[in-house]
Amino acid sequence: MTGPDRPRRGYDSSGRQAAAARNRAAILDACRESLLRDGYRATSVQAVARRAGVSVPTVYKVFGSKQELVKAVYDTTLAQDDEPVPMHARPELRAVLAETDPVEKLAGYARFVAGVHERLAALTAVLSAADPELAELAAVTDRERRTGTGAFVDHLSTAGMLRPGLDPVRAADSCWLLTSPQVHERLTRERGWTASEYRQWLAQMLTAALLP
Repeated sequence: MTGPDRPRRGYDSSGRQAAAARNRAAILDACRESLLRDGYRATSVQAVARRAGVSVPTVYKVFGSKQELVKAVYDTTLAQDDEPVPMHARPELRAVLAETDPVEKLAGYARFVAGVHERLAALTAVLSAADPELAELAAVTDRERRTGTGAFVDHLSTAGMLRPGLDPVRAADSCWLLTSPQVHERLTRERGWTASEYRQWLAQMLTAALLP
């Protein structure tokens, strides 16, 4: 059929989307490997592009800058995937929020936090280097973590589990401090605590700090 009556063929963008997803995953993997092997300074966009098998402009088109790329590596390591799903909506944390026993809830939250730190430990060690370019990234991730602990304390308060008379802001600050990567690092790396010992300690400290 020809002419104006000929039906238009719909544009199928699935192939292009799949290619874009493959490129994004390859760039993230290449950047993570370079960061862990060579450190932040030695991880250039050019080296990442070469390792991922893409062009330098492709890296900038997908991520915008080296700092944004490193933040994406951090986020995907934290979440264990690149899906646009907030942490509170993921199964592990949803199970914690659904728990009705306060002590078990905090034990589950401690397991969740410990798992996050174990996944991020090597990357956090690289990004904790004294580098001006990393200062903003550190500030952003810390603000995000404070928001997350604040939301968890608000959840405890709404569920009637927070200790009566405890200021929610102070409670969130306590939770933020106890669950910090710095505390995890000092106990597990410097003092040699096992992952199990850290989880048990964190659950006990959160219980003492937050529950009646």
